[in-house]
Amino acid sequence: MEINELLKKICKAASDKKAKDIVVMNMKGIISSTDYFIICSAATSTQVRAIADNIEEQLDDDGVHFDHKEGYREGEWVLLDYGDAVAHIFRDENREYYALEELWSSAEITRYED
Repeated sequence: MEINELLKKICKAASDKKAKDIVVMNMKGIISSTDYFIICSAATSTQVRAIADNIEEQLDDDGVHFDHKEGYREGEWVLLDYGDAVAHIFRDENREYYALEELWSSAEITRYED
């Protein structure tokens, strides 16, 4: 799957479960572990897990599987690593606390619009 299609599918799957403030950060040349971060947030741990589940299910349907998943049980910050793209699903207050957009402020940020 082409990277632009992967990014759109991750964003759409998150949006379908009412994720808030979905952004794509271009991390090329900033970090070596991935090319893109997709960041979104949710009000509750249950919603965080629902967003993660939907991303996983939608991509599984297309034969795309994550390399690594973290934080699912706690539901405060779930990370889904798809190699060239890493999805970060935060509870609202954790997104504010970790502030990845500020930490990597040199990254180009694109807001997802449905």
